Amino acid sequence: MKLNERSLAFYATCDSPADNTGFLYKKGERHTAYHRRWFVLKGNMLFYFEDRDSREPVGVIILEGCTVELCEASEEFAFAIRFAGARSRTYILAADSQPAMEAWVKALSRASFDYMRLVVRELEQQLEQMRAGGRRRTEPQVPPRRERSLPSGGSKENGCAVWSQDLPALPNGSLPRTSHEGAPRPPPLPPRPRPSLGSNPVPLLVPETPFTVGTTTFARLHEWYGQEILALRQEWLESRGQL
Repeated sequence: MKLNERSLAFYATCDSPADNTGFLYKKGERHTAYHRRWFVLKGNMLFYFEDRDSREPVGVIILEGCTVELCEASEEFAFAIRFAGARSRTYILAADSQPAMEAWVKALSRASFDYMRLVVRELEQQLEQMRAGGRRRTEPQVPPRRERSLPSGGSKENGCAVWSQDLPALPNGSLPRTSHEGAPRPPPLPPRPRPSLGSNPVPLLVPETPFTVGTTTFARLHEWYGQEILALRQEWLESRGQL
């Protein structure tokens, strides 16, 4: 791509967004005096004008193969653009304040294509690391298979180990009761609460059974406890009749 003065002037003054703009003091090449110029940074090209309203730039600095660093000069807040080579020119610039100088040094240091290549390379490495990490996270994590170990000292039947059927002892040292099938018996049920009507509980209408469990037939026990049920039902019917 060929560039001439007309194309550079058009690019410097067109409506394309600039990376940075502002006034800087530029030290002359032959004379040591500083001249206030309007600078416009677009990509890797640093244009400078006589004034902000100038229609054409006075010059342009191609920011390739150079370094931007602070320097000691007669002007405060000065920095230099140095190019490699014995006969290369060094541009001495100065800003109006410390924040302005830092902003210009940062913008100029990031303007070259060499810097962009480094940024792209770093971003590609980060993207590859993220993709590699994503693949590791998506792989199913299979837990190691645990082999069920046989109890030590267990009994054997026909040469094969069997699990012990011994029941654990209770805290008091006794073994839990089992039924005739060998399964543990369920715990006894809590005593049945007596129904109450209103705030006054129903009194016991029949005395405690005089029979001994295990020596009385089921029919006699059914007849004895049925008296209490009949009494409770009679009491309930009388209460409903009063309502």
